[in-house]
Amino acid sequence: MIPLFQENSLLLLFIVIAVGYIVGRVKIKGTSLGVAAILFVGLGFGALDESLKIPDIVFLLGLSIFVYTIGLSNGPAFFKNFRRSGFRDISFVIFMLTVSGAITVALHYLFNFDAATSAGLFAGSTTNTPALAGLLDTIGKSELGEAMDRMIEHAVVGYSLSYPMGVLGVMIAIGIMQKLMKVDYRKEEFDLRKDYPVGQELKNYSIEITNANYAGQTIRSLVKGNQWRVVFGRLQRGEEINLTNWDTRLEMGDRVTIVGVEEEVEEVIGQLGNKLAYQLSDDRSEYDINLIFVSNPKIAGQTIASLNLAERFSAIVTRVRRGDIDLLATGKTILELGDRVRFVAPLKDHSGLSKLFGDSYEALSKINLFSFGFGMALGLLLGMVTFTLPGGIAFNLGFAGGPLIVGLYLGAIRRTGGIVWTLPYSASITLQQIGLMLLLACIGVRSGHTFFNTLTQGGAGIIFIAGALISMVTAFITLWIGYKWVKIPFSFLTGMVSNQPAILQYAVDQSGNRLPDVGYTLMFPIALITKIVYVQILFALLT
Repeated sequence: MIPLFQENSLLLLFIVIAVGYIVGRVKIKGTSLGVAAILFVGLGFGALDESLKIPDIVFLLGLSIFVYTIGLSNGPAFFKNFRRSGFRDISFVIFMLTVSGAITVALHYLFNFDAATSAGLFAGSTTNTPALAGLLDTIGKSELGEAMDRMIEHAVVGYSLSYPMGVLGVMIAIGIMQKLMKVDYRKEEFDLRKDYPVGQELKNYSIEITNANYAGQTIRSLVKGNQWRVVFGRLQRGEEINLTNWDTRLEMGDRVTIVGVEEEVEEVIGQLGNKLAYQLSDDRSEYDINLIFVSNPKIAGQTIASLNLAERFSAIVTRVRRGDIDLLATGKTILELGDRVRFVAPLKDHSGLSKLFGDSYEALSKINLFSFGFGMALGLLLGMVTFTLPGGIAFNLGFAGGPLIVGLYLGAIRRTGGIVWTLPYSASITLQQIGLMLLLACIGVRSGHTFFNTLTQGGAGIIFIAGALISMVTAFITLWIGYKWVKIPFSFLTGMVSNQPAILQYAVDQSGNRLPDVGYTLMFPIALITKIVYVQILFALLT
């Protein structure tokens, strides 16, 4: 079997992915590894023989696709969170890496490592290949004479032996800390729903206006004055049924439909009147509800308010379904390709609305190859640029940092003229999974033999233990201080400590939502640069 895999690296790749998928579905005490199991299966296959390899281009392809699509999908949330708490989060990321650096220095003197080994340990335990590249460049430029080759070898050994626990150690820390601190992911998801609606159950109720204090007021003044997060739909006054708009004035005895999260709808009902025993939406003789796809590129990236649906079609959008998430529709809601828009409108307007939004599932199955290819190319070009900091420290963003930063920016602006940068939701998730599977399989197979050899070699075992201590202690301290003292939601924290995509996917699986993505995209660009700087400072201080 081994000769077969030696001659057919693609066969090895897909066998690892297939077996990893099966292992990832196995649950132990309600917990499973998910797609991260591909990494562990790869380690097992890699341990069979050191000659088993998967081409590096496969790893680089998977890495760049994964981080670019993560950036695209999280660009708006990244900049929103950065504006709100950027200084706090940047400071915390730098603190987190400073803790890693301090632990590295302590272990350097405890185990009497040389400077190159310790710096390599730091790079490996934080799973940062660009930091290793920066370290090797620093060693190459230093005046070490004959010792240079030995120092380079030690740096690579320190990196290689600490890398596996840089992944596994953080995953272990997340699993333990979420239980010790009794993290309630569902509560965090609910508390953050206004700014990060990753999951909300919307309800539709019909009510009668019985509170005279609100009679005569427009829906605009009621919603904005009371900061209600609900959408008003049909309005029955007497025997006549119409659709509401911002200028509709509610009167005593009016019957109106309200859509929103149940807790907020109940609050509005308590102030306006009484819940009806039937739904106005049951009468579809004149107005009907429909659910259609957003597949028209001209609509993508625009707000619902900019479409003027009430004037053009007498229509109201009540909710937008993005993936498996229902979003309450407001005028500020920005539509994306792949969204399913739920609206209520006169029957005669339904065909016009379908034409406006596109409503083509086939169109959503296709990727705009120009915007995707050009965006990826811009990211890779940025990753090749060499930046020089004061003190002569030079670094590249590489295959991870460049595509991620470009993806964040393009995801935030969404479109440039007629070019839509964002991807349909389903296509984005598929590409993320493909990229993640490729890089996890490659990392596992590449690291497997070295990983298991550390269990039988004394000197290497000490380096392995040191790498485990750096990654795990840093993760424990970061999660504890961040959650208990700095009051950062644990869902965000797990993304912030996810210095490698396998950890991020594990964090997503544990939380049951995509909130860790927000922490990951906020952390990664800052942490990438900080790690590159720190590893070179460590080498200079410890030499």
